[in-house]
Amino acid sequence: MHPMDQIVNAYDVRGEQLDAPTVTALAAAFADVVACANAKVVVGHDMRTTSAELVEAAVDGLMARGMDVLWLGLCSTDELYYACGVRSLPGLMVTAGNHPASFNGLKLCGPKAAPVDEDTGLYQVASVAERYLRDGLPADGRTGTRSEWDVHGDYAAYLRSQVDLSQIRELSVVVDAGNGMAAVTVPAVLGDKVPVRLFGVHMRLDGRLPSRTGGPLESESLADLRAEVLAHHADLGLAFDADADRCMVLDEAGDVVSPSAITALIGLRAVEAEQRAGRHATVIHNLITSRVVPDLMNAAGALPVRTRVGHPHVRRAMAAHGAVFGGEHSGHYYFRDFFYADDGLLAALHVMAALGEQAYPMSALTSLYHPYVASAEINYTVEDPSGVRSRVEAAYRGEPGVVIDHLDGLTVAHWDCDPQWWFNLRQAATEPVLRLNVEAADGDVMASVRDAVEARVLGGRR
Repeated sequence: MHPMDQIVNAYDVRGEQLDAPTVTALAAAFADVVACANAKVVVGHDMRTTSAELVEAAVDGLMARGMDVLWLGLCSTDELYYACGVRSLPGLMVTAGNHPASFNGLKLCGPKAAPVDEDTGLYQVASVAERYLRDGLPADGRTGTRSEWDVHGDYAAYLRSQVDLSQIRELSVVVDAGNGMAAVTVPAVLGDKVPVRLFGVHMRLDGRLPSRTGGPLESESLADLRAEVLAHHADLGLAFDADADRCMVLDEAGDVVSPSAITALIGLRAVEAEQRAGRHATVIHNLITSRVVPDLMNAAGALPVRTRVGHPHVRRAMAAHGAVFGGEHSGHYYFRDFFYADDGLLAALHVMAALGEQAYPMSALTSLYHPYVASAEINYTVEDPSGVRSRVEAAYRGEPGVVIDHLDGLTVAHWDCDPQWWFNLRQAATEPVLRLNVEAADGDVMASVRDAVEARVLGGRR
């Protein structure tokens, strides 16, 4: 058993030895706190070795509190969001996303896939679950029922209705499912219905996740995909995380296309479609996304809106602004017409459409979308994250041309005058770690700013 504060974070539930009684209590609490206005909850799970046991524990908790369960079985998180969206139901997904195979967890959402997080009931769910673990579940009320829905075909048809690939040139695409749920969803969506020659890597479901040492953002996790892109002379490579809601893109040379560049590419497609329909377009981006995103959205006549990092913040901003699209530098992409939820495969369809509608290779297509130089995210373990951040801020406060804000951690920008640079330093949600992202107009400036901030973070120690 785990104290709730060790497994419940700002966005979801995650733990390395999450057990069935804890999941039953959390699911029952979710039924009482979030799903109580509905008679039914959508439930699905990924392929992890512990997911089958834990999802049954979740169903027990939901049904004990009178919830009827709409059972999807093995599915991607995107498919759960789709089911919740089209049925206007809350949902519970057993998955730990891109975490290692030893982890498992729960992603919870309200009706129409609305996020459940620290601001919308997740901590209240944890509090009620602690009471249920201590005192047992209430014995009153009816026991819920269970029905099934094979969602794959309906989800595939819905995605194909969102992006027309019928007229693109034939593409060769390599997909690395990482032994995760994209092994099910990609063939269902693409199949033989679009002009795409599909080559698969790690397309066998395996809950041990043997093919990945980390998430799809990490370079070592992309080595097999890169090799297959080159071997097949493919036009494109796509890598998905275990529950398939994140997508990374490789070009024909096997090089990673920045998620910021993909955000710009899809964002411009979405803006153009909105303007053709006579509507003004808004695009959401988080604050560590490249400045190329607001630059290009402004140039296209759209409104770019900057948010904190994390899917609940992006999704709430999208709903508040009626935004057509949103993107994060982590490889999450959000769509108004997908219930403001993220869908890695829907993003991949847009990338294939953009590539296949013109004659140039992926590297040329995206060359305009990454004019600046960015560091990778750098993590520092420090004893006093808040104090370190204050020390860094003090070093820049009052400097000519510098603008400081605290939307999410510390952002220091020198973007409106030369040399152009900005950085963000923010604290991890669950550990004493500071995360640094730096971007500049050229590599030398980026390296100089990165090194200067690092020296201040470390206080002279290396």
